[in-house]
Amino acid sequence: MNAPLRVLVLWFPDWPLRAALGGPPPHPPTALVQANTIVACTASAREHGVRTGQRRRIAQGHLSSLRVLPHDPARDERAFLPVLQLIEKHAPGVTLLRPGLAILRARGISRYHGGEAEAAAALAAVLADAGLPEVRIGVADGPFTAEIAARGRDACTVVPPGRSQEFLAPYPVQVLRDEQIAGLLVRLGVRTLGEFTALAPLDVRDRFGEHGARLHALASGADSRPLTPRPPDPELVRNIEFESPLGGTDQVAFAVRQTADAVLLALGDASVVCTEVRIDMTDDNGAVFSRTWLHPTCFDASDLVDRVRWQLEALAAESAKEPVDEARAFGGIMAVRIVPVAVDDAAHHQPGLFGSGTDERLHHAVSRVQTMLGHQGVVTAALAGGRWLAERQVLTPWGERPVPPRDPGSPWPGSLPDPLPAEVFLPPRPIGVLAADGSSISIDERGALSHEPARIDGVDVQGWAGPWPVHERRWTPDGGRRGHRLQIVDDHDRAWLVFRAGERWWVEGRYR
Repeated sequence: MNAPLRVLVLWFPDWPLRAALGGPPPHPPTALVQANTIVACTASAREHGVRTGQRRRIAQGHLSSLRVLPHDPARDERAFLPVLQLIEKHAPGVTLLRPGLAILRARGISRYHGGEAEAAAALAAVLADAGLPEVRIGVADGPFTAEIAARGRDACTVVPPGRSQEFLAPYPVQVLRDEQIAGLLVRLGVRTLGEFTALAPLDVRDRFGEHGARLHALASGADSRPLTPRPPDPELVRNIEFESPLGGTDQVAFAVRQTADAVLLALGDASVVCTEVRIDMTDDNGAVFSRTWLHPTCFDASDLVDRVRWQLEALAAESAKEPVDEARAFGGIMAVRIVPVAVDDAAHHQPGLFGSGTDERLHHAVSRVQTMLGHQGVVTAALAGGRWLAERQVLTPWGERPVPPRDPGSPWPGSLPDPLPAEVFLPPRPIGVLAADGSSISIDERGALSHEPARIDGVDVQGWAGPWPVHERRWTPDGGRRGHRLQIVDDHDRAWLVFRAGERWWVEGRYR
C-alpha cells in the first residue's frame, strides 16, 4: 500500500482584504461586497457581528461605521502572484488553490530542513521577513486535512501521518462547505465529522449519492485529489530594440523575424506551444502600444510576424483617423516585445500519425487567406444577446476569441423570442405598412395602431400580431432607442418582422 501524500498548505487569512487595503493586519472594520453580499470582512468587523454571506444592509446594521469596498478577484490574484514567486524560490512546485491559499508537497522541503515542522517554521520565517507574518501553515496527509489544520489557531499545525480522521473528528460538518448536505446532516443529528464518518459508506452513497460519498471520504481523511505542481515560468519573452525608429510596416515585420524565431525556440525548449501572445510596441515618444492576440491552434514564427504587421497597420489607421496632439502622436517604432501569455503542452498539438485532419487543413487555408487580406479579412460569426436583430451577430476575426457584449442565454427583457427570422436586413430597410385606405399606419403613445394593417410592401396582409414596445437606454441624454415591433404575414405566406421608429416603418427580418 502506498504511503499517503504529505502536503503543506499555506493560508493567508483575509487575503482579499490585504490585497484591497495594501497592508498586513490588523485592519480597521472593513468588508468587501459583491452582488450586495459580504464576501470578506476583517477580524475587527467580525467582532461586531459582521459575517461573510450577510447582506450589506444587515452588516451595516451591526456596525454603522463599517467601511464597504467592492470585491475585485483579479486584484486578489495580482497581489498574490509575488507571494507565489517568493514561495517557489524556497520550495519549487507550489500550486495555487485560490488567492491567499497555496499548497505544495511536503516531502522535498521537509527533507531539506530536517522535518515537517522545521520546514514550516523556515517558510513562515521567510514570509514574515517579506512582510507576511499572518501566514498559517498546516501539514497533513491530504489537501483537505492540511487546509483545516492551517486554519487553526496555531501558526503551524502538523497532523501526524495516519491521524487525519482522528484530527478531523471534532470539527463540525459545516467545514465540508456544502450547505445543503451539512444542513441535512444536522437535522439528522449528525453534527461533527466524527459522527459523519461513523456512518457506513454504502449507506452514505445510497442516501447522498456520489457527492455525499466524496464528502464522507474527505471527513475520513481520505483526500485523493491529485496535486499538480506549478512549475516555474520559463523565460519565453523576447524583445528587439532598433537604433533608429522604423516607420514602415514591412521594415518592422522584417526586423522582428529573428525575434519571432527566438520565441519559438524558447517555447520548443520548454516543450510548450503558444496559444495567446501579447505584443508590446514602443515608439520614439516612449509610448507603449500593447495588444493581445489569440490563435485557433498555436502560433508559429510567421503567425507572430503577421500579428506584428497587423498591429502596426491598425495603429497607423487609428492615428490617421483620430489625430491627436503631436507630443502623443504615433511615431516610428523603437522596440518590439513578444510575450507569450498562454501556453499549452506541445504534445497536444502534434500532427496525427497518418497526416493532418480536416480541421487543420481548413485552418491553414483560412490563415493563408487572412495573411493576404489582413486581420479583418476573414471573420467568424457568433450569437450574442440583444433586443435588436442587428445586435445578435458578432463578427470576430479568425483566430480571436469572440467576446459578445452579453451571454445570449441571459435574460433580455423585451428581446424577440424564438424562432428568430431566417433573414436579417442589415441595416434595416424602409418598408411601407399601409391601412386599407392607403394611409400610413401610426402608433399612439399608448401603443395602439391607428388602423389595422392591410398592405405591406405592395402585398395584401393575411394576418398580423403586435405591436410590442422596445425602449432601451432611456437614461441617456438622447432618451435611448425606442420603437414598436409588429409581425405581419402577407398573401404570399411570407412573415415579416417590422418596427416603427419615429415616423417611418422599417423591416428587421423576414421569416422563411
